[in-house]
Amino acid sequence: MYAVVRTGGKQYKVAVNDVIRVETLPGAQGDSVLLGDVLLVDGDGTLKTGTAVEGFQVGGTIVRQLRDKKVLVFKKQRRKNYRRKQGHRQNLTELKITAIHAKGSELSGGALGV
Repeated sequence: MYAVVRTGGKQYKVAVNDVIRVETLPGAQGDSVLLGDVLLVDGDGTLKTGTAVEGFQVGGTIVRQLRDKKVLVFKKQRRKNYRRKQGHRQNLTELKITAIHAKGSELSGGALGV
């Protein structure tokens, strides 16, 4: 069973026990997180899709908060003596997906609960 969820303006295909890196979510290491913006759920021969699959959530646990590698941004206009150098490090949250379940059902590993 897998699901497609949207968080931080990006979409992720997740299954139970996957570890993904998403844009920063509030919380500390070991906290539980529910992702409610589920776009697709597939499992047990059933496919549910739509802009927001009603009644489903993806549960996860925060593994750690981290920062990504530095990205350098360099701007230049030739012959104009214009140069700008800037660095950026994105804050990330590493999540371990624990369950894909229907809202209101118990958080069990991979329980679809339709």
